[in-house]
Amino acid sequence: MPIQVNIAPNGRMSLPADLRKRMGLSDGGTVFVEETDEGIILRTAAQAVARSQALAKRFAEGASDLSVDAFLARRPAESGE
Repeated sequence: MPIQVNIAPNGRMSLPADLRKRMGLSDGGTVFVEETDEGIILRTAAQAVARSQALAKRFAEGASDLSVDAFLARRPAESGE
């Protein structure tokens, strides 16, 4: 269900209290804004992290050890050091 939100000349917008409550933003918080071909998407920090983790998991499937230690161990061989 679309919700109309007005944007002030300084760029501020106010999300309705019930929406903030449902999204876990009752006490304020951070949202991430993504511009798409269809418009703007707002995601809470938790949603953005979950989305990033899902993308990383998809790219990591079938890959060898992706830990920092493994990366550092491979680095000299890959860079010719």
